[in-house]
Amino acid sequence: MRIHFSPDAAGSNGGSNGGHTVSDQDVQEIDALRAQYDVIRKEMARVIIGQEEVIEKMMLCILSRGHGLLMGVPGLAKTMMVNSLAKVMSLEFSRIQFTPDLMPSDITGTEILQETNQPGRRQFEFVKGPIFGNIILADEINRTPPKTQSALLEAMQEHRVTVGGKHWQLPEPFFVLATQNPIEQEGTYPLPEAQLDRFMFLINVDYPTAEEERRIARETTGQHHGDLKKVIDGPTLIKYQELVERVPVPDHVYDTIVDLVRMSRPKYDGAFEWVRKWVTWGAGPRAVQYLVRGAKARAVLHGSYLARMEDVEAVAKAVLTHRILTNFQAQSEGVDSPFVIEKLLEAQREVGVRG
Repeated sequence: MRIHFSPDAAGSNGGSNGGHTVSDQDVQEIDALRAQYDVIRKEMARVIIGQEEVIEKMMLCILSRGHGLLMGVPGLAKTMMVNSLAKVMSLEFSRIQFTPDLMPSDITGTEILQETNQPGRRQFEFVKGPIFGNIILADEINRTPPKTQSALLEAMQEHRVTVGGKHWQLPEPFFVLATQNPIEQEGTYPLPEAQLDRFMFLINVDYPTAEEERRIARETTGQHHGDLKKVIDGPTLIKYQELVERVPVPDHVYDTIVDLVRMSRPKYDGAFEWVRKWVTWGAGPRAVQYLVRGAKARAVLHGSYLARMEDVEAVAKAVLTHRILTNFQAQSEGVDSPFVIEKLLEAQREVGVRG
């Protein structure tokens, strides 16, 4: 049996899903993933109070084969969140503390000269660095020089590293989560645009609510709560990543995603005047890909069998904020990238963003 979605089922804006159908097996697997995600959330809640949206966006990145950039002040449990997520998914966690003296070989690994079984004969042996893990926490990535930051580029894009002219494949699944401290900027090295564009999401980690902070005071200062339960494993996660890729997307959702990205570019013929006024550079084609992937993953986690416009809107700011560069005039008027994105989404809701 296969489930076919009519144009009415595709979303309130109408349109077609391009004739895509969802097999009965995929429906069952989507339901299973949704149920396991609920278990993961409950398990994470044992050690992380609040931050449900942050945890969801991390899961969306993982399911979409993307990487995340966490922005937040110290003390908000960013490291604990990543480590806990790795534990419940039975993945190998590796933390790299970025510092000004960190070298690329400290990340990727290096070749050392070793004795062999033959007397007087030596050969180089590759010693793997901390990048060889499933979930990598690049802590305070803007604390290290560009040369070391670029060591992550090949790993994030190709899922491999090159040392001594040889390619070394990284384990799958592979996911990089980097953190930045938005307060202290002295002695930092801002990420270049090419590096920023490798991150699927920019995830803002905010302070907990007053009630959540009371719970933190009561529940995290007493006795230990025990080990986290392992919910899924690596092979299962890879299967779910493949499942997300098969989620159908209606044609009108594809069209709207392309329009949103193109309309963020001030040099685009159909750009709004306020985009030309406030924006220096808009988002590129990779933003289109990540909006589609993010919408698919969110649809699955929220019990839908196809991507909807509400899924696109839910991931739009996380995908576009670090890809839209505002100018000095925008900054002088208190306008930032999230404000521009919200205006683009409002325009889409009201009249449809078509170019």
